[in-house]
Amino acid sequence: MRPGVVVTLVSTSLLLLGAAPGDGDTAPLPARLADTGGGDQLITAEAPTTASTSGTVTWWERADGQWAQMGTAPARFGAKGLVEGTARQQGTNTTPTGLYDLPFGFGIQPAPAGTSVDYRAVKADSWWCEDNDSASYNRWVEPLPADCRAAESEKLSSYTTQYTHALVIGFNYERPVHKRGAGIFLHVNGSGATAGCVSVPEEAMQRILQWADPRKEPHIAIGTTGGDTAITRY
Repeated sequence: MRPGVVVTLVSTSLLLLGAAPGDGDTAPLPARLADTGGGDQLITAEAPTTASTSGTVTWWERADGQWAQMGTAPARFGAKGLVEGTARQQGTNTTPTGLYDLPFGFGIQPAPAGTSVDYRAVKADSWWCEDNDSASYNRWVEPLPADCRAAESEKLSSYTTQYTHALVIGFNYERPVHKRGAGIFLHVNGSGATAGCVSVPEEAMQRILQWADPRKEPHIAIGTTGGDTAITRY
């Protein structure tokens, strides 16, 4: 996550993302952001307001200094909307806004043909530890460590639809802050809003995995397109 980045994704001419006044509406969204993570690939996940549970995911690529849209899909967010990542609390069913890396992919099904990101196969003993008292908090573990309670964690194979294919979103991942939140992913749609992740249809998830190139340092920017409460990171 990049602290100090304003994360509201505003599609108007004067972005609250650090874009210079006078930047045109016609410029691709990544070109109007203060920070895109330093690479040449970016996913933007936009919701209309912080109370929204649906919106749009778009993936972009930069070549010869120019950003181009590579694909787009309807997206779902947390059942309680979105909240600034640095203020998020675990168990609130909110999606954290911010700019994050994408450490690796995983899935119950094999990686789609052409996938080049690190992709882990979900096994019977694959878990995501979400126990605040565990040294393995917000980590993939196989098997579940003795200090990580199953009731406080996710057995990945149990999410037969959502985790068909997924990418880890690097929220609270590099240096986990306990009680802030664990297990935030970009994954396949379930039956409705998420518990804090971002989800897309399965076909879109497969396309994103095939597109993402670790050599181009893909990141994801999550935020709102405007509305009554603009989220900023100071």
